Amino acid sequence: MNLDVREMTLDEIGIVIDYFHSSTPEHLELMGVDPTRLPSRAVWAGRFKELYAQPLPERASLLVLWRRDGKPIGFSSCDKIVHGSGANMHLHVTEPELRQQGIGAECVRRSVDIYFRTFSLKQLFCEPNAYNVGPNRTLQKAGFKYLKTYKTVPGYLNYHQAVTRWVIER
Repeated sequence: MNLDVREMTLDEIGIVIDYFHSSTPEHLELMGVDPTRLPSRAVWAGRFKELYAQPLPERASLLVLWRRDGKPIGFSSCDKIVHGSGANMHLHVTEPELRQQGIGAECVRRSVDIYFRTFSLKQLFCEPNAYNVGPNRTLQKAGFKYLKTYKTVPGYLNYHQAVTRWVIER
């Protein structure tokens, strides 16, 4: 198995847009995503184009592509970036048959390295839906430390929900 984890290019952002727009309502709910908050494909593509026009260290977020044997299998992103301090990350295995197979933990480890290096981070947080077992187990396997479970609205796509807050520090 050849695993490649690297910054996502602008011409690859369709993977993110397609993932959310083609996910079932049940999968979106498991992630805590409100489908009514998904931007249209065109609006989302425009936002990514604006993001990628900025120099990498100044971006509000960074996307990382996960590929196995040359085929995209998932992605990660980080946002709420405070250069030299901390950020929040997100993780998604886009191929349902690869979920709960252990591949996510290695992809997360490699993504974490990219985020820490690119933004000189000291801490990286992740807050998956508390009832979504997959990413919570993945974060634990990848070396994240459990902090707490609480209710919040974790991002602009999400509704108010219970999340599990994890951190990894260097």
